[in-house]
Formats: sequence, structure tokens, C-alpha cells
Amino acid sequence: MADLDPAGDTPGKYTEAALLRHKCEGMDLAVRARWVALAVIAVFLVFLTPSREVLFYHGFLALLALNGWLLRRVARVGQSRAELALIFADLAIMTLGIVMPNPLSDEHLPLAMQYRNGNFLYLFVILAAGTLAFSWRTVIGIGLWTAAIWTGALIVAWWSSPPFPELSQAAQTAFAGQSDLAARLDPNAFQVRLRLQEVVVFLIVAVTLGVSARRFNRLLIDNAALERERANLSRYFSPNVVEELSQNDEPLKQVRRQEIAVLFVDIVGFTRFSADRDPYEVIEVLRGFHARMEAEVFNHEGTLDKYLGDGLMATFGTPLAGARDATNALACARAMVRVIDDWNLERRQRGEDTICAGIGVHYGTAVLGDIGANRLEFAVIGTAVNVASRLEALTRPLSVRLAISDALRTRVLSESGDTAPLLDGFTRHADQPIRGIEEPMTIWTYR
Repeated sequence: MADLDPAGDTPGKYTEAALLRHKCEGMDLAVRARWVALAVIAVFLVFLTPSREVLFYHGFLALLALNGWLLRRVARVGQSRAELALIFADLAIMTLGIVMPNPLSDEHLPLAMQYRNGNFLYLFVILAAGTLAFSWRTVIGIGLWTAAIWTGALIVAWWSSPPFPELSQAAQTAFAGQSDLAARLDPNAFQVRLRLQEVVVFLIVAVTLGVSARRFNRLLIDNAALERERANLSRYFSPNVVEELSQNDEPLKQVRRQEIAVLFVDIVGFTRFSADRDPYEVIEVLRGFHARMEAEVFNHEGTLDKYLGDGLMATFGTPLAGARDATNALACARAMVRVIDDWNLERRQRGEDTICAGIGVHYGTAVLGDIGANRLEFAVIGTAVNVASRLEALTRPLSVRLAISDALRTRVLSESGDTAPLLDGFTRHADQPIRGIEEPMTIWTYR
């Protein structure tokens, strides 16, 4: 590919990946199309030239098929001298096959007769295949190179080919008194005007296809940008929310109050755990913990709000409310408990210390909306967030792994029709004081 971006910009990761995917798919398609076209031409030539001299042309077709395979092997995104050399070789092979006298032919005709067969049309096959795999600059380059090679071959043929004056004389005799017709049908005439017409038409088609390829490349770049935006969204939102956000205009900018579920999870005693350990080991533990917790958030249609050092905050019902937000939050919390148990089993088998985590979940009203000026961030603030954070902190003095509010439990029952197996195993704590909250709350804990 002669360029990465029609605008000349340095490609990003997603742009380069999209271009590479397009290049590979396009080159595969171009090579297959080439082989099919060459096979059709090979059969067609047998009908046009049913003699051994057709083997000469079949040899050139075989070279073109091999060159296509080589092009696929060296294809890559960006400037490639090997690829450009093979494209140039394509055009040279095709031109030689059209212009060069056939040594297997029993007839000895003026070389100018080669130009009367309309074989220049076969060069359009290479141009058309080029639009499937190459950039717009390369497509236009194929047009310019073809014009140069074809014109050069014409000059060489005109300069070096021996004339057959008796044939010219025969044409003059046959069309005596019609000099223009005699000139047109002269076997030694290269018909330079027609040759120039072929070149001009080819250049017009090449430029037109190049502009079309440029428009397609721009569409590809724009699509890569959309993929990048979706990938960035997927770092924070579950796939179904990403799909919803990508189909709506600015759904996050409306500041609003909304009933949501908020979940906090944090490693218990992480400061003590990391005190005397190698920093790389500490980071690996954090990565393993965050990866597992994040996966459960997304598996249960939640939104990753932020990482909090050795923990994270997740919300359910943001940015768009759902019918089972509280249930999803509780299911996520219980799944986190199971995942941590499984992880600890693996760690014990490797002789490593186990990881303990506290989880707090609350359902209530929060304020949602974008904050910031140049760099916007989707914010979730309010009492619901504070309560969930305090519930997570209560897991330590209560020696439990999961604490939920009575408001969350009530909402889960409402969403599940008064039958919620997710609530099995919880213990009720009435009038539990919560730091920062005036009135005591009823909470439920799970060990």
C-alpha cells in the first residue's frame, strides 16, 4: 500500500489494524481474481489462436500468476519497495506479452501488426485488480507507469522493428486513390494517434479509480476511528451499553437524577500485603484482581466507573437504566465472591498468599452527567455512592465479604417477583450506624 492515511496522518493502532486487515483481504481477493481472470484468458486464447503459438502467451500468463503470488507474500501496510517493484514487473510482463513477437509463430508479420489486435485492453485487468488491494496513490501510479511503459515499448518497436515495404506497397496499390484508408491499413503503420488515445483513456480510468479508492480509504479511516471510540467505550461500559451509546447522539451529557445500583470492591489489608513484597509481584496481583473484577462487572451489564488503587467502583443502570439493575449488581457481587474463592484456590496450589476482598452494594438515587471542560468524564455522585462505599468499609469490622443495603434487597425482590435466590445466605443487621449517614440503616451481610 503506497500510503496509510489519505490525509497523510500517522495511523493509530486501530487505523493501522483496519488498514492491515483491508490490505490482506484486498490482496487475497485481488490474487484470486487475477488467477480466475488469467485462467479465463488462457482458455479464451486457445479459441483465438488454436495452435502451438498460444503456449508463448500462456507462458506470460503463468508469469503473471506467479507474480501475483509474490505480491501476496510481500504485501504489507506502508511503503514497500519490493511490492512496488512487483507491480512494475506486472506491467512490464503484460506489455512484453502484448508487444513482443511470438517466436513460436510460423508467420512473420510487421511488429506494428501487434498493436492492431487491441491487446492493450488486458492492461485494464491489472488496473482493476489494483483497486482491490492498493492505495489510491498506487492505483494512479499504475496508470502513469502503464502509460510510460506502453509509450516506451511503442518507441522501441517503432525504432527497432524492420519494415516490410512490399506490404505497404500492396496496401497502396489495393487502395489507390484512397490515401487515408491506405495509411490506416498499412501493415507497417503503428497508428501512433490510436496508441496515444489508448494511453490517455487508460490514465483517465486510472485517475477515476484512484479517486474512488481514496474515498473508500477515507471511509475505512473513519470506520477505524469509530472502532477506536467503541473500544474506548468498552473499557468502561458493558457491550450492550456500548451498542446503545454508539447509536445515540450525546446520551451522556444530560445531567439527571437516576435510581442506580452502586458497587464497591476493595482488597482487604492490601497495604500490609504489599509492604514487604516485590513491586512487580504487587502490580501483577492488582492486575489479576482488577481483570477478574472488571470481567464480572461487564458480564452482569455493569459500568466500570473507576479504579481505586486496590479496588474499583461499578454502577448498574448507567448511563441507561435497565429492568434488573439491582439484581445484576447483586449477581455481580456474588460472582465476585466466587471468582475470588477460585483465584485463592489457584494461589494456594502455587504456595501463594490468599486475597481477601470486601464488597458493598447499595441501590438509591445518584446524579449522573459529564463533568470537566477539555477532558470530559462521566460522573456518578450522590448519597448512593457514599452509602455503597461505607458498606464496603463495614465488611472489615463485621468480618464479612459482602454487605448490601436493605434498599438494594427490596429492589431485588421487586425485580424478581418476591423470589430471589441471590438473597439466600444473608444475615440481617438492623439499625446499623453508617459513617456520614445521619440515620442508622438496616443492612444485610454475606460471609
